[in-house]
Amino acid sequence: MSKELSYTIEEVSQLLKVSKLTIYDLVKKGDIPVFRVGRQMRIDAADLDNYILHHKTNQQITTTVTTGSVSKPEPLETHSFIISGQDIVLDILSKHIEKNSPLKPLRSYTGSLNSLIAMYNGDCDIVSLHLFDGDTGEYNLPYAKRILVSSPFLLINLLSRKAGFYVKKGNPLNLTSWTDLKRKDITLINREKGSGARILLDEQLRINGIPTRSIQGYDTEETNHLSVATAVATGQADVGVGNEKGAKIVGIDFVPLITEQYDLVILKTPEIEALIETVKNILTSDSFKAEINALGDYDNTLTGHILYETF
Repeated sequence: MSKELSYTIEEVSQLLKVSKLTIYDLVKKGDIPVFRVGRQMRIDAADLDNYILHHKTNQQITTTVTTGSVSKPEPLETHSFIISGQDIVLDILSKHIEKNSPLKPLRSYTGSLNSLIAMYNGDCDIVSLHLFDGDTGEYNLPYAKRILVSSPFLLINLLSRKAGFYVKKGNPLNLTSWTDLKRKDITLINREKGSGARILLDEQLRINGIPTRSIQGYDTEETNHLSVATAVATGQADVGVGNEKGAKIVGIDFVPLITEQYDLVILKTPEIEALIETVKNILTSDSFKAEINALGDYDNTLTGHILYETF
């Protein structure tokens, strides 16, 4: 493969030409061993080569037989699970879960809609959503109901936050509303398909009758809030859509246009009953809410409230 001693999850996904969620699933099942450097998971090059060798077709595999049965490798983390989403609050949640239970959270930094589809396919256990539905004006529940049609699930609030435009310092183009995107003198930097920010933009364009083909830069994409904010800060674009925190981190101005409801979806399966109770307890705890307050720019008024539950 390579002279590298170990790889990140992203590097392995690129080497094998599969999604990061696929690699996380293999790790979760114990098919590929991992080790941790701080909070980052890494995969030893020898373990990756061994996985590839044992999954080649028409390959003779020697197994070790003990007391009449074929020995199987034990999963590295029998209590691991995947949390998908990008906000830093999910990292804080992961830390609290690891501190208060034997559960081992793995993180996937995938956008909302793509994460929800991955959950439907069985690749995620907890998904964070901020998906705006232009027909109802609601966040998240319409999408969860459509996609998780055959699965019982829980929708619980994580926080609320402002979403809107990233603009240059002083907002020199005076961008104040979604209809300003009709203007021919601005260049947009977009998010990738399947992200919550992209869904919000596309729904607002649809509601306001603005064709995507009329927007300069619509097809230019970045994969996270900070990259969009940086593109605006460096003059690559005039405007992008993101949350308030990203603008403050990069040091540009922010035009708030909507309050996002940022929720968690958890599938209700017997395997993760303990996880559900752990998450509920953490979200309603004073220590978790205190950490959210310390970050600023988040509203935890509804944090921990169950918004919808199927039985």
